Amino acid sequence: LSLLTALYGPVVIPESVRAELGLGLAGDRPGAKVLSTALASGAIQTRAMAQGHETALAGLRLLLDAGESAAILLAEETGCRFLLIDERRGREIARRRGIPVVGLAGVLLAAKRFSLLESVGPVLADLSQQGYRFAGGLVAEVLRLAGETRQPGD
Repeated sequence: LSLLTALYGPVVIPESVRAELGLGLAGDRPGAKVLSTALASGAIQTRAMAQGHETALAGLRLLLDAGESAAILLAEETGCRFLLIDERRGREIARRRGIPVVGLAGVLLAAKRFSLLESVGPVLADLSQQGYRFAGGLVAEVLRLAGETRQPGD
């Protein structure tokens, strides 16, 4: 989250994503305290969608969950710079609708490029240990793009 805000400023999410995060509910969901603090500080901003998206939202909900569907519509509505989304089907649908997308791996690469991270490999490993799933091919490609792969003979 700190990388996102350092690179791009406040993160805007639809109301349904905030609801999915379960903030303010009892329990110790991973990251809940950090996310609650980010909401309180304005690093994450919740935005309601304009009226009239009910039909489009219902159509997207046939393929995606509520948060991803609302995020795609909010991205269209606001003309955002890009949509941060990692779920494959959501990325495909957003791209077909003309929305630029980036995933967590892209954010990590940008952070390294701007010297906010020394290395993406350890971050990917930490995220993996915390339950974040990355395809093996994606990890290899991200490490290659970050210049963190060893070449034969190194």
